[in-house]
Amino acid sequence: MSSKDANVRIDAAALADGLGRGEEVTVIDVRTPAEFETVHIPGSYNVPLDVLTRHAGEVAARLTGRVVLVCRSGVRAGQACPHLLGAGPGDPRVLEGGIDAYAAAGGRVVRGRTRWALERQVRLVAGGVVGLSLLAGRRRPAARLAAAGVATGLVVSALTDTCAMGRLLAALPRNREGRGPCAAELLDRLPGRPEAA
Repeated sequence: MSSKDANVRIDAAALADGLGRGEEVTVIDVRTPAEFETVHIPGSYNVPLDVLTRHAGEVAARLTGRVVLVCRSGVRAGQACPHLLGAGPGDPRVLEGGIDAYAAAGGRVVRGRTRWALERQVRLVAGGVVGLSLLAGRRRPAARLAAAGVATGLVVSALTDTCAMGRLLAALPRNREGRGPCAAELLDRLPGRPEAA
């Protein structure tokens, strides 16, 4: 982790302590609506990563004070941070370790219907494709190329800190359940109002 990256992180215990004492912090959860429904920090706002990246200026215009970005592990929140930093004033922080670390640190969370996190779905699909392609490769050696493709994709994912398979899985109907609000409705739920032109 670079020193610049360390400057935009906040420790889960520090956030849990601050929110527990009533500090004013705007928490933006960038996970999918289904993941948000499963567990989230009370009072947080769900603005999925794809919405935030497309509407970073509008999101930044509504945020004042301390802002913390949250996801399951910190990866998607880390991807969202530069978009907000580039969209306007402010100094958003990324929750180190994500929602799981926050709950483990004693932070209060709201739990709803249980669903698999996107990262867990990616591991299942990647492992399944590798296993099936190796099994199929016993009869058709060319089938092993699928395992090589997944391995390459995982390496690229790690190097670029992105996940194409995660984006594809997020678009599946099961992960879009509860999506309900459109981008405009999600933005309207944020605190503050953009200044009139």
